[in-house]
Amino acid sequence: LALNPWDVVLCISGTIISCENAVVVVVIFYSPAFRAPMFLLIGSLATADLLAGLSLMLRFALVYFIPSEVISLLTMGLLLTSFIASVSSLLAITIDRYLSLYNALTYYSERTMTRTYLMLILTWGASICYGLLPIMGWNCLKEPSACSIVKPLTKNHLLILSVSFFMVFAVMLQLYMQICRLTTHHAHQIAVQRHFLATSHYVTTRKGLATLATILGTFALCWLPFATYCLLGDHSSPALYTYATLLPATYNSMINPIIYAFRNQEIQRALGTVCCGCASSTAPFRSCSPSDV
Repeated sequence: LALNPWDVVLCISGTIISCENAVVVVVIFYSPAFRAPMFLLIGSLATADLLAGLSLMLRFALVYFIPSEVISLLTMGLLLTSFIASVSSLLAITIDRYLSLYNALTYYSERTMTRTYLMLILTWGASICYGLLPIMGWNCLKEPSACSIVKPLTKNHLLILSVSFFMVFAVMLQLYMQICRLTTHHAHQIAVQRHFLATSHYVTTRKGLATLATILGTFALCWLPFATYCLLGDHSSPALYTYATLLPATYNSMINPIIYAFRNQEIQRALGTVCCGCASSTAPFRSCSPSDV
């Protein structure tokens, strides 16, 4: 096959994604301190994004060096599993953040751990099952006219994915609006109790809203173009448009570690300890809420 520059860019993006998220996975899953529900969900997100990066690299290597229909189905199934798990993990993190504010008094309990494990099982179970569909026969290899913009997925297959994404985005938007309301209310209560100035309350609230806007805005900018084009395009659409909308979607897996992991002080300290020993490994671990992550 002639080398496609877009595939090269996707492979490079996959390499960066893999390196970033591999660091997060190692730090979280090999540190006993990171066993709180929020860190398990961040670990799930990093694992999904790591798998997405490896899938992009694997797809490039196999498509150009070992081209076959079976390889195409396997790599597509792996990509589907990883990206669905990534978006689902983002939804799980949003739900966890909301519940940590809504049920603040009962959040740190065994019930929360059970709920976290249940969300992880549902996230990965659904992702793996959906990723197996192309291999099990739901593909357009025998009927090219039924192909979507992402071969060998069928138009109906991609339609379900797109509708599911918009539903997830709507739920996340609603939850973050509720989080904004709860955060503003809590900040106002703290300001009143501690006799803070109105400007202090305003700065705290504005900072929280800016963080939430960054999270939701990044997710929307990365995924909405591709999800929208999946609804509008078909097998006859130019491949250029597919690559141009798919590339920003992969960037979401590149940005996630920065938003959800590297900004956290505990993870920063753990990284410092592992990489250069600039922080003490015996330093006390400060338990924090999901809103701090």
